[in-house]
Amino acid sequence: MKISIKKHLLTLLAVPAFALSVAGVVAVPTYAACDTSGGLSAAAECAKSEDQPADLFGDGGVFQVITDVLLFIIGAVSVVMIIFGGIKYTISQGDSTAVTSAKNTILYAVIGLVVAILAYAVIHYVIGALATPAE
Repeated sequence: MKISIKKHLLTLLAVPAFALSVAGVVAVPTYAACDTSGGLSAAAECAKSEDQPADLFGDGGVFQVITDVLLFIIGAVSVVMIIFGGIKYTISQGDSTAVTSAKNTILYAVIGLVVAILAYAVIHYVIGALATPAE
């Protein structure tokens, strides 16, 4: 039990340490001097980079980009798990427990893929509804 707790604590501490080490390697962009005397909106425009989206919602918005990337990753993992389940099924050699395990892997991967596709549709519908202004 003590080893498990120690292992979990080391894992929890390793993630921030890794993030800080990566942050030390990544170059920090420098920005040109801006006139921020126009208030908060001028300061926000000064802080925005060239390729940063202006909107949270809509085509190219922050939420749409984030959800597209996450749903792509989920879909890719599901496809990899379908392939993995197929390989497990092929090499099971008739062992009933291995066949059942492979079928469950394929079933859960297909369910994950369907959920990812439905989530993609729902999220794009909601983001589209939030992007259009109410009249």
